[in-house]
Amino acid sequence: MTVVNPNSISGITSITMPSGGDNVLTIHTNDGIERFRIDSSGNVKVGSAATISPDGDVFFTGVCTATTLAGAASGLTGALPALDGSALTGVASTDNIRTNTDATFLKGVNVSGVATVGSAVTISESGIEASGIGITCANINGTQIGGRRNLVINGAMLVAQRSLSDTGNGYTTIDRVTHYRASVNENPTFSQSDVAAGTTPYTLGFRKAFKIQNGNQTGGIAASNQIQADYRFEAQDIANSGWDYTSSSSFITVSFWVKSSVSQDFKYHLRTTDGTNRNYHFNTGVLSANTWTKIIKTIPGDSNITMNNDNGVGMELMLFSQYGTNLTGSFTNNAWSNWSSSERTQDQTLTWYATDDATFEITGVQLEVGSQATPFEHRSYGEELKLCQRYFYMHAFTSNHSSSAPADSSAVGMAARYSQTSFFGAIFFPVQMRSTPSFLKSIGTDHFILLKEGSNDSFNDIAVQDMGINSAIVNYYDGINNSSQAGWIQIENGYDGYIAFNAEL
Repeated sequence: MTVVNPNSISGITSITMPSGGDNVLTIHTNDGIERFRIDSSGNVKVGSAATISPDGDVFFTGVCTATTLAGAASGLTGALPALDGSALTGVASTDNIRTNTDATFLKGVNVSGVATVGSAVTISESGIEASGIGITCANINGTQIGGRRNLVINGAMLVAQRSLSDTGNGYTTIDRVTHYRASVNENPTFSQSDVAAGTTPYTLGFRKAFKIQNGNQTGGIAASNQIQADYRFEAQDIANSGWDYTSSSSFITVSFWVKSSVSQDFKYHLRTTDGTNRNYHFNTGVLSANTWTKIIKTIPGDSNITMNNDNGVGMELMLFSQYGTNLTGSFTNNAWSNWSSSERTQDQTLTWYATDDATFEITGVQLEVGSQATPFEHRSYGEELKLCQRYFYMHAFTSNHSSSAPADSSAVGMAARYSQTSFFGAIFFPVQMRSTPSFLKSIGTDHFILLKEGSNDSFNDIAVQDMGINSAIVNYYDGINNSSQAGWIQIENGYDGYIAFNAEL
């Protein structure tokens, strides 16, 4: 091997290496470290990490920094290491980032403009457009994103056919809401209230709420205290809803707005009533006083649930409760258990019950199939009224009756003479009722009037001759003594008179 130690070399146009083991050219620094080598095959090596071969290949075992890389990407072989996205700069807007296999992005992908998927789908700020293909929604709330979603009728508390305010038990105010009180010192008042302007949920389109105002419970808290309100579902509405109620991976979601004048936690339950009654326990959490709060609860199915496909009660949603310890127990929250009439909810805080004139309001009640709470499904007053009339129909009433409908709906209908003391007429229901209804009426001396042939004849009572789910044949009698062939029946104004038909659950 020949070693040359020059400070400078010039004018050399060719260097020929000897044959054999010396057929290699190397350059070393003065510390003896090889910095450059041309071997017998023509490979040029710089240090130990870079090699340039005679056929044009370049090999690096370290970091390659380049201003421009040109050529076909197909020439890249081997596994690529992870790329730091923050170091990728200068990619032109016309260029693409492509992979031949699935790509996973560990961070969000921000697109300024339009993202194109294949040749038919574009995604932009204004939405998703698809040409020639369908957009499926199997994973969007279990496909529950359109149509009639809310299984609750009158959830916005718009309809109150019976009265606007009452202290009694049962269905007496807001349609489809039943309430009950027992062992109280003073009865609470159940009513339809106005949602104040400027509040949420007012800004979301809610104008009415169901309100409970406590009485003065001077006796304090007792184990037997009870104030509650519930909504009852027809079994076939749940059975045909699309909820796979026996599967724990199928869900319904309950949502509603509540406001309490007292800050406390309120206990709730959802109860199934066919077969072995099952009870799902949940709560609102501590509410801020006098503040509207939206409650959302997603509830799974349960293998022990039975739901008949009929017009009976299938499920009951509690809207409010204040129970003494005679009706509460210890339960796992957000879980199903068997129903017990003596243990209906978890043990309760009764601060609200112990506060004279405390108030509680609820509106926007929605129960829908799926694991997500979608915006409330607002329906017109006319739609809600028709749905309510399947369960209760106020046919006629006077201006003295405390109904929410317009005053003076006293017309009853036409009647034909059956005998000197009895006239018959037909009343047709606006919708088919859930079942053959019961007949409700106010009676009293001269409560009703028969108008015929330029005169009238007052009478006291009416009765149902025959009735089904579509209509009723009514007998007008008790005080009629008339030979006219036909006439018109109405309720006499000045009385708290009404005629109604009830097929509630």
